[in-house]
Amino acid sequence: QVQLAESGGGLVQAGDSLRLSCAASGRTISNYVMGWFRQAPGKEREFVGNRWSSGNTYYTDSVKGRFTISRDNAKNTVYLQMNSLKPEDTAIYYCAASRRVVDGIRPLEYETWGQGTQVTVSS
Repeated sequence: QVQLAESGGGLVQAGDSLRLSCAASGRTISNYVMGWFRQAPGKEREFVGNRWSSGNTYYTDSVKGRFTISRDNAKNTVYLQMNSLKPEDTAIYYCAASRRVVDGIRPLEYETWGQGTQVTVSS
């Protein structure tokens, strides 16, 4: 069973950058689809992006060109680089892992989740 732990969140200003980390333990994640989701107060958890074992990545339209997901297999860690942050990016960010997904954009497709890390972007 894999365990996930996010870190790197914080309070930044609009236009700043942050890099979130998702450290995995228990099993190697090289064969997992790794997803990033976020949840703002009063809203449902939404898909941000994912990275497949092939290296392919997919992003929701609102973050395309600003966010990048990468993976360091040696460290068993996935990263979410967030540039040009906007106030609407404010949310708790979660990483998730799955070995069986259809397209990996729905939370129910992921069997393992981290505890989340808060990102707050001020205007």
